[in-house]
Amino acid sequence: MATRTHFVLLLIVVVIASSVQVHGTLSPTYYSSTCPKALSIVRAGVEAAIKKEARMGASLLRLHFHDCFVNGCDGSILLDDTATFIGEKTAAPNNNSVRGFNVVDDIKAQLEKACPGVVSCADILAIAARDSVVILGGPFWKVKLGRRDSLTASRAAANTSLPAPFFNLSALISSFSAQGLSLKDLVALSGSHTIGLARCTVFRARIYNDSNIDASFAKSLQKKCPKSGNDDVTKPLDFQTPTCFDKLYYDNLLKKKGLLHSDQELFNGTSASAESLVKKYAQDTSAFFKDFAMGMVKMGNIKPLTGTAGEIRINCRKAN
Repeated sequence: MATRTHFVLLLIVVVIASSVQVHGTLSPTYYSSTCPKALSIVRAGVEAAIKKEARMGASLLRLHFHDCFVNGCDGSILLDDTATFIGEKTAAPNNNSVRGFNVVDDIKAQLEKACPGVVSCADILAIAARDSVVILGGPFWKVKLGRRDSLTASRAAANTSLPAPFFNLSALISSFSAQGLSLKDLVALSGSHTIGLARCTVFRARIYNDSNIDASFAKSLQKKCPKSGNDDVTKPLDFQTPTCFDKLYYDNLLKKKGLLHSDQELFNGTSASAESLVKKYAQDTSAFFKDFAMGMVKMGNIKPLTGTAGEIRINCRKAN
C-alpha cells in the first residue's frame, strides 16, 4: 500500500513538473493550435508597413530591443501613461525616437479578429522584429513564443536600463551583461544598426568632438547637423545601405565611419576581442548572421512573463 501511495505521489509530482515546464518555457510552436495563422498575420502586417516605409523595419526591430532591455520582453514599452504610472514611451532613450506603435496596433487588431485574447503584444514585437530583419535581407531564426504582457511600465527603469549612444565600450559591456548577454552578443546585436536612421541630437557630439572618426565623414555630417539646431534631422546609421540588412555596418567601423559614438567604441583600440569580432563580421556575412540570430533568441528570452503571470492584452496600449 505504501509503495502504491508513493507511486501515485511521484506520478502527481511528475505531471505537475511537466505542466510547469510547458507553461513556463517559450516555444516556436506555442500558437500552432490556438492561433495557427498568428505568424502569417504578423508577417503580412510587417510587409505592408515596410512596403509603405522601408525605415519601419528598423523601427520595429528597435521596439523589441527597447522592450526586452527594460524589465524583460513583456510588451511594457507599448503601454501609454495612466493615472498610476508613467510609462516608457517618454523615457529619454524613447521620447520622440521609438516608433511603429500604429503598426503594432494594426497587427494586434487583425490577430484579435482571428484569435481573440490569444496572442500577446510582447510576442508580436518578437515576431515583427524577426520578420523585419528577414524582409530587409537578414537572417531567419525561429522565434520562441509564449510571452505574456505586463500590467505596468516604468519610465525610470527605461532611463537606467537602455544603453546610450554616448556609452563607451565598458558601459556597453556592463549594460548587456546585466541582461545576461555576452560581448559577442553585444557586437553581433549592434549590427542591427546596419538599418535605420538616427537624429542629429544623438550623433552631434561624435561628429564635433570625437577623434576616432574619418574627417571627411564628419564634415559631410556637419553640413546637415550644425552645433546647434536641426536636432531632428536624421542620417542613416549605415550610410551605404540603410534599408538593407547586411554586414556593411562593420565595414564602416573599420573605416572610422560609425555614426554613433557607441558604434565606433566596438572598434576603437580598447578591446582586442571586440575588434576581432568586428573584423570577423566585416569579412563573413554568414558568421554575422549566425551570431546575430543567436543573440536575438537570447535577447528575446530576457525575463519573459509566462504561465499565469501578466496577461494577454486586448489593446497593446493599455492593460485589460
